[in-house]
Amino acid sequence: MKIYTKTGDKGYTSLIGGTRVPKHHLRIESYGTVDELNSYIGLIRDQDISVYDKDLLKQIQDRLFTIGSSLAADPEKSRMVIPDLHAEDIELLEKEMDRMNETLPELRHFILPGGSNAISYCHIARCVCRRAERLSVHLAEESTVDEKVNIYLNRLSDYLFTLARMIGHLNKVPENQWIPRL
Repeated sequence: MKIYTKTGDKGYTSLIGGTRVPKHHLRIESYGTVDELNSYIGLIRDQDISVYDKDLLKQIQDRLFTIGSSLAADPEKSRMVIPDLHAEDIELLEKEMDRMNETLPELRHFILPGGSNAISYCHIARCVCRRAERLSVHLAEESTVDEKVNIYLNRLSDYLFTLARMIGHLNKVPENQWIPRL
């Protein structure tokens, strides 16, 4: 099977269901940003972090493929069975944040990204996740988007922030607190 098809050479691509749309279509931007996020999650997994966190991040990558499939499908024409997000997927992120927050010091300041590669990659992924969420929320105003997609992306960005803090805490990397200049 060839990777290139040449069907997108004129700036259009197909959604699941066959509908052709411009490559700048909001639906394409939405799932393309989720794909970008998934790549950054892979970069975090490649860092020197716990096996537990690597395994959880792999589950998150799977859920992001689910989200990408959902966003790539034409809600009017697709007959393909698309995997679903479940409430338990969102609850897992919440439980993980609660677990990490039991160990972390109370958050009293805004935190500037940085401190180590792993921490910085978590913050980059968090920012990309927020962008994916904004695009998905925008798309939901114009078309059908499973509401669990937006909730999951919202929780995931919070999880990535908490993971950045936890990685720093475990590695004794001080947080870069933002102290505003007055």
